[in-house]
Amino acid sequence: MKISRLAMALAVTALTGAFGPFAANAQTAAPVEAKNVVLVHGAWADGSSWAGVIPYLQAAGLKVTAVQNPLTSLEDSVAATRRALALQDGPTVLVAHSWGGTVISETGTDPKVSALVYVAARGPDAGEDFVALSGKFPAGAVRAGVQVHDGFTQLSEESFLKYFANGVEPKKAELLYAVQEPTAASLFAGRTTAAAWHSKPSWYAVSKQDQTINPDLERFLAKRMNATTIELDAGHLSLVSHPKEIADLILAAAGRKE
Repeated sequence: MKISRLAMALAVTALTGAFGPFAANAQTAAPVEAKNVVLVHGAWADGSSWAGVIPYLQAAGLKVTAVQNPLTSLEDSVAATRRALALQDGPTVLVAHSWGGTVISETGTDPKVSALVYVAARGPDAGEDFVALSGKFPAGAVRAGVQVHDGFTQLSEESFLKYFANGVEPKKAELLYAVQEPTAASLFAGRTTAAAWHSKPSWYAVSKQDQTINPDLERFLAKRMNATTIELDAGHLSLVSHPKEIADLILAAAGRKE
């Protein structure tokens, strides 16, 4: 028993070293080398939120697809991601930001998906009431700025710029505010039928200054899924403020970075 535990510990240590700056909860199997990356954005955003990350991935030779998530219902968003996955021609890393983590938890069981990457994202278990889970942690300041019109939500300009996009260069944050996608108010209560992170290797980027999803909730989710985890001194939109670090994490999940 002692020998097997020692062997496991040495394997984890070796893998952690291979990832350099990537911290804790490293998995013991080397990642499958992926050809493709599918990116799923979250609420109050669109596919352009990945604009800073995409060039790094393309420069590494990966085919990249950013899903234009409709945000009208969980079912519609899942369908959009499944359409994107159907077009991939080999091992694919499935990546999500924020609410998009719900989508990849559902769709990540696709056999083409070789790894999952969560960026300050939800990571629900199958059938889990994520609203109730979130309620166990202090609410983010962004919540006060949620406005509801005809069944869809948007963030007020003040809340978006001050809390949702904290840490993002002001002009860029204003642009993101202008293109925010209205999000169905019913979206956040949707429950998945699967949790792909139980069977697929997962990576997680925690945003230490997040005021949308509580950083301690992010840490809980990362630990629960046994994800290879990094922490960034960033707000909720780390994919915008820290695109290279997010790209590096995705490249590690794709077996392209040592």
